[in-house]
Amino acid sequence: MAPITNYGFVIDNRRCIGCHACTVACKSEHDDPIGVNKTWVKYIEKGEFPNTNRNFSVMRCNHCDDSPCTDVCPVTALWEREDGIVDFDPERCIGCKACMQGCPYDALYIDPNTETAAKCNYCSHRVDTGREPACVTVCPEDAIVAGDLENPDSEIARTASREEVQARKPEKGTEPKLFYVDGDEGSTTPGTTAREEHYMWSDAPHQVETEGEAVPDFDLEKAAESLAASDVSLGDAGGSDDADARADGGRTDCGCDSCGCGKEDASASSTNTSDVQSDGGYGTEPARRSGSDDSKGRTERAYELLHEEATRVYDIGEDHYGSWGWEVYSYTWTKGISAGTLLLSALFMLFGVVEPDVTAFGASAFVSGLFLAATGVLLVLDLEQPTRFHWVLLRPNWNSWLVKGAYIISAAGAYLGLAVLGALLGIEAVVHPLSLGAAAVLGAATAVYTAFLFSQSKGRDLWQSPAMPLHMFAQSIVAGGATLIVLGVAGVPGFEAMVGPSALALGAGLVLHAVLVASEIFTPHQTEDAEEAAARITRGRFRTAFWIGGVVVGILLPLAALAVGWPVLAAVAGALALAGLFAFEYCWITAPQTISLA
Repeated sequence: MAPITNYGFVIDNRRCIGCHACTVACKSEHDDPIGVNKTWVKYIEKGEFPNTNRNFSVMRCNHCDDSPCTDVCPVTALWEREDGIVDFDPERCIGCKACMQGCPYDALYIDPNTETAAKCNYCSHRVDTGREPACVTVCPEDAIVAGDLENPDSEIARTASREEVQARKPEKGTEPKLFYVDGDEGSTTPGTTAREEHYMWSDAPHQVETEGEAVPDFDLEKAAESLAASDVSLGDAGGSDDADARADGGRTDCGCDSCGCGKEDASASSTNTSDVQSDGGYGTEPARRSGSDDSKGRTERAYELLHEEATRVYDIGEDHYGSWGWEVYSYTWTKGISAGTLLLSALFMLFGVVEPDVTAFGASAFVSGLFLAATGVLLVLDLEQPTRFHWVLLRPNWNSWLVKGAYIISAAGAYLGLAVLGALLGIEAVVHPLSLGAAAVLGAATAVYTAFLFSQSKGRDLWQSPAMPLHMFAQSIVAGGATLIVLGVAGVPGFEAMVGPSALALGAGLVLHAVLVASEIFTPHQTEDAEEAAARITRGRFRTAFWIGGVVVGILLPLAALAVGWPVLAAVAGALALAGLFAFEYCWITAPQTISLA
């Protein structure tokens, strides 16, 4: 049996001097354009001048054992090699950007030259010829160690076994193979440090997080409580004993490697009580603490580490912001209308709520088909390589819900085409129970498959809600009911009989939608990123679209109009519900993408 090879990286932060040689070597080796990086160095500073220290962290692809990017990629442009390297083929990439949503580490970006995704591939072309990655070769301090983690005689295996190492976001279950010796919490956890407007050599790369007026509160106290509850060493609460190691690699509270100055903790003595941004959110300082330094607890110490000591002083632009833009939240909206219209029409006739009618069902199928066609157009528009869209069907990766969804949409589209043709020809089999049952199944599948695609996007914590399939189904009921009411009240032939049942369906869908919104937005979340994304929706830049559009226009006013019972107001309720649903889709899809991943 051949021995198992499993390549990985260890970054020794005790040796790294932040020279950026790895970044330059990587760009030169791969001829990467300006503005994007496969590997980069992030700078974190702690303490107050003159008692400060600077920590460097090399960021790149983690070559995960359970890589979410390879699962979500619909065309196998990303794959795990037998030696553990997660490689990439730009010739297969369609530019769907699903891998960017799936990666929790912001390791992927869109190459402006090729208009395909790109990332660190461990210099696989060099490894295949017996050489080390370019970054390893060029590092002047041997701070980057690459090799076979399964070989006990390799330097990387000895280092990983001898030293205490840290990995980024191990809770994601991706089993990353990029480890840090003396890893710093301020670097490995993005939300613990602010993205500043100005860095040490340049302005910060353009990101939504630098727009101060458009960002919401960030609960640093909650983050401190979470850190205090972990097993991370936070050092001496009083900061006086240099034998007590700190979480930043054994340095003492003043920031020195060997403290003897007796200086008070810089953060404790600071008189600056202004809000500090962390990943675009405002950190609100709690009431001034009482008591001596010696009485400070672990939570208080964690707060100091997160809030007052760490500052991000150099970084690069992150590549995930807005990678799924208006095309995606528009596509989920049009898909909901298509799925709901087909689903409700089929169910009404299947269960005898309305009399089965070939003309009416054909009209519903036609409307559903129009919105499904719009969905397909939006999906293609969102691709960076739109001419390759058919590869999703012809070169499928069956682990990806993009592929499964494409086949579901294709099946639904084929059915709708046959239903419309059958209705035009007056074929009664169109409303046969088997046909209506197939329509209901296709409508439901079209409605909910996107929830499973979002669940594969492990970089977006708010999208990991187990209620997402039910919520997508509820949204399709709202969209379908609203559409049928508007068309029926407008006098479009075939829809008049569906107004009453659709009004009941719309009301029930709105109530369920409201309950699920409350459960997904306002209940406690398992991670800080999910909590922050929810806060940005309810209190940040998305608050107007959410409260006015998603809640008032999309839920409260339609329910009030439906309660009156007038057909005209029912049509108004339908139109308002559709507008509010669009506003909610915008908030739900955009807000999590503003959370820093690196």
